[in-house]
Amino acid sequence: MTPTDETPELPPRQRRLLFRALHRGTKECDLMLGGFVRRHIASLDPAALEELEAILEMPDVDLADWLSGRRPIPPEARGPLLLRIAAESATPGAGKPDHLR
Repeated sequence: MTPTDETPELPPRQRRLLFRALHRGTKECDLMLGGFVRRHIASLDPAALEELEAILEMPDVDLADWLSGRRPIPPEARGPLLLRIAAESATPGAGKPDHLR
């Protein structure tokens, strides 16, 4: 990935997390999770980056259900970042590529 106005040059850890978020394996997660990470990766603090690493280990099926509101996020998976991603995913137009919003 090359830097753009939306994704300025990032440290290696953040570049790796962004790549993983954008290449989940299901289009739905790529759009919801990847879109959120692309918009916010540069401003995430170390604790949020750790939570993001844990989120990226979660199965796509669960994440897609939680982020779309089909199922509630279970208490053992809840964290500030996942709740923030879910809240943003619930807004109109969430999941659409940024250029189509």
